[in-house]
Amino acid sequence: MAPFSVLTKSTTFIKTLNPNSFRTISTFKYLCQEPQIAEPLVPSSSSSPTPLPPNPSSGSPLYQQDNWRTANSKPNPGLFGPSLPALGTLQGGPSAKLQAYSQTLDDTQLLNVFAEWITSHRWDDLIQLFEFWVQCLDSDGKFNKPDVNLYNHYLRANLMANASPGDLLDLVAKMDDYKVLPNTASFNFVLKAMHEAREAKAAEKLLQRMLQTGKESMPDDETYKLVTEMLFLVNQTDDALKYIDITLSSGNMVSPKVFTECVKSCVRLGRLDTLASIIERCKKMDQNKALCPQWNMCNLIVDAALQEDNSKLAFYGLEFLARWITRGEAARPPVYLSVDEGLVMPALGTASRTFDKTLIDASWAVLRRSLRNNRAPSAESYLGKISAYSSLGNLQRAFATLHEFESVYGGDSNTEAAENLFSPFTSLSPLVMACSKGGFETLDSVYFQLENLSRAERPYKSVAALNCVILGCANIWDLDRAYQTFESISGSFGLTPDIHSYNALMCAFGKLKKTPEASSVFEHLTGLGMKPNATSYTMLVNAHLINRDPKAAVSVVDEMVNAGHVPSKQLLKDIRRRCVREFDNESNDQVEAFARKFGIRMGPESRQNMLFNLSYSSMKGQTEVLARPS
Repeated sequence: MAPFSVLTKSTTFIKTLNPNSFRTISTFKYLCQEPQIAEPLVPSSSSSPTPLPPNPSSGSPLYQQDNWRTANSKPNPGLFGPSLPALGTLQGGPSAKLQAYSQTLDDTQLLNVFAEWITSHRWDDLIQLFEFWVQCLDSDGKFNKPDVNLYNHYLRANLMANASPGDLLDLVAKMDDYKVLPNTASFNFVLKAMHEAREAKAAEKLLQRMLQTGKESMPDDETYKLVTEMLFLVNQTDDALKYIDITLSSGNMVSPKVFTECVKSCVRLGRLDTLASIIERCKKMDQNKALCPQWNMCNLIVDAALQEDNSKLAFYGLEFLARWITRGEAARPPVYLSVDEGLVMPALGTASRTFDKTLIDASWAVLRRSLRNNRAPSAESYLGKISAYSSLGNLQRAFATLHEFESVYGGDSNTEAAENLFSPFTSLSPLVMACSKGGFETLDSVYFQLENLSRAERPYKSVAALNCVILGCANIWDLDRAYQTFESISGSFGLTPDIHSYNALMCAFGKLKKTPEASSVFEHLTGLGMKPNATSYTMLVNAHLINRDPKAAVSVVDEMVNAGHVPSKQLLKDIRRRCVREFDNESNDQVEAFARKFGIRMGPESRQNMLFNLSYSSMKGQTEVLARPS
């Protein structure tokens, strides 16, 4: 112990000499350490024995460098597993914590970690952890091999880390190193990157590859959505419509965004028949029948369809509008949407021209739903419906609409405007044409039905309907039926003939050159105190023109002007034509005076005059000269 005490005492002296060059090892006193016998280790029954190293012949990478069978072989560059392309995750040096953490995880635990990190958007950490994990060994001493679900998480992380489509394609190609087949989700991640980069051509090629690969990577709804959206964005409408057709043929669902873009493109390019076909196919599929464009887009569809008289597309557009109205009424609080009546009236006109009964019913149902019994439809809407049913030849529905029209607007018939609403010469002309189209057979059928309705429990008697029959008889030059129908107004039906009844009877007399009888009818109605309207004078003028009496026609026009009516341009042109043919220059001058007085531009009749002034004798002589042989 003496030497130790000497060193202890000398410590203070050495410090005083050079305090910066000396540092003590410990300030504690020396402890006596004597060897002790170690206790024998008792193996615990709960802990498992340490496993043996792997068999060298199993192919473990631990023996690939110094195996006696390959003593002269070079080190295998794939010792640390299949290499992954560095996407910027390993350039700053490996993360020791993630590398150590990766060695403690199996595939199930790694999947749980990925699920947690995806929720917190730790994309860079997920990429690094996956790359470290595939370089670690499993319990068998082999490199970890991910399945397709784990690899898809890795692809998702790279996508969210703004990897390029080319990098993602390289990663998908690396799946072969792990003997993993890419599925539909794997390719969808690549398509999303292509969608962001607007690489439409590459996306089409990838989609074709998916169609040719097999069942595991067959395109799904998301695949077609990404490709079709991309094609619409780059204005490749034809290709987009082709893939929409493939989507519907394969039974997949069309996304609402793709459907809206399809509607916009087809309307903009005028592909209305194609749009109608797509909508029809969607309505037949359970997964696509709920597709519906926005409210403004529905109005755009109807407007475009009506301009081109596309009744099918107009019907689908009105159906979409009705669906929106129903949704608004069912909402809480309710939202009351209404269709403009100005949109329904052209729809009725289109239905009339295209003979589409379903469009008539749809238009009227949407109009009624929009008005919500707050007011009745306008008179123009009723007349459009009557015209539509008349063009279809459905006279029963046409007269039923006329009955409803009279119940709403027939109460005040004293004004001139209300009087013209029920004129068979103007507003009800389509119904008159429909009645006379089939000849006397159709006219008799209509008359007998009206007669039966007048005797029903709730009788329906209409002067306007009988006036249509009278004028229909006049159109087929059947004076007897016209006169009998006129007499039945006051006889069988117990009604009073109105001014339109007398005008229709005058028309029937005038067409058969019975001008005195037409004049008698005119004098009779004036004698009853009824005021003739412009149509009354027009029928009397036409009767004189058919009888080749332009002077009498001009005198009637003079009375018409004195009564406060304005002659129409067509009436003056008819009188002028008759004056020219009858060589009545005086009456022609009066017609020109009427035209100047009311500011009516008559216009030339060069073509009519050319035919009228042909000299047939001179033409015959010229023909003989030309035919004479030289």
